[in-house]
Amino acid sequence: MKKALVIGASGGMGYALVMELVSRGVDVVAFARGIEKLEELFSSEEKVTLVAGDAGIKEELNFAAKGVDVIFHALNLPYEQWKDKLLPITQNIIHAAEENGAKLAMVDNIYAYGKSGGNRLTENMEKKPHTKKGKLRKVMGETIQQSSIPSLICHFPDFYGPNATNTYMHFTLDQLLKKRKGGFVGPSDIEREFIFTKDGARVMVELALQDDAYGHCWNIPAVSTITGRDFEKMVKGQLGSDKQLYYITKPMFALYALVAGKGMREAVEMQYINTEPTILSGEKLEKFLGTMEWTPYETGIKETINYMNKKTEQLV
Repeated sequence: MKKALVIGASGGMGYALVMELVSRGVDVVAFARGIEKLEELFSSEEKVTLVAGDAGIKEELNFAAKGVDVIFHALNLPYEQWKDKLLPITQNIIHAAEENGAKLAMVDNIYAYGKSGGNRLTENMEKKPHTKKGKLRKVMGETIQQSSIPSLICHFPDFYGPNATNTYMHFTLDQLLKKRKGGFVGPSDIEREFIFTKDGARVMVELALQDDAYGHCWNIPAVSTITGRDFEKMVKGQLGSDKQLYYITKPMFALYALVAGKGMREAVEMQYINTEPTILSGEKLEKFLGTMEWTPYETGIKETINYMNKKTEQLV
């Protein structure tokens, strides 16, 4: 891979992918809607070309994809735009890959799997989504797999890390950095997993470099599972023992969403992920790539907090 396009480069996972690719000597086209954000993130990176554009416009994607070997699809649309834009944008990305002879690596979540039934989610499980968004993600994945382009799909749990602002963990940490208490979405005692974006990007790029990885879905699990209480203990260790979490249950989330706007209301149906164990199996990945090194939560949270503090200082 000599040149790659990252769609959604200004988001949390997109940012991590760009930086991982650059660290491996790959030339990167960083594509997102806002040029200001792209400049803020990547203006000092010599191997990154900034292209502001709209993935909903086929011609703009085709322009950005000229001469690339792999397209990384890391675009994260707001929930309220999924119904109208998710599948048309998917078709535009497929077309851009076809037009330029590129492979496609897609960042996906776990919504298409549906409820776990108490089992770890494996790639060979039948996908039975029970939510509107899960059904859309299932169709999206099938559309990519049925296309003529070489593709791989990576299923990730919730993200956290530098620049990963649209995440549950960022919501919690942002509150704790500003005041004594922070809200944690979900019960205190349910096993959860959050993947550090740098780990996710490293594994995804490694897969994209392997010809045999294409034509497959891949589950990319976190280093381990944690509970809300585990997270609270880590936060106290880093921000001080006076910091506390309050736990936002599904009924509380639904009540808040009634007054918080359409974006929050759209998130209510996905709260099953936060209220029951929905954990990915990494067995297939480990068999293919071998044992991987994962960032401990304490280290990843510390780096995330440092990044958030630095951004706050720059705004002052």
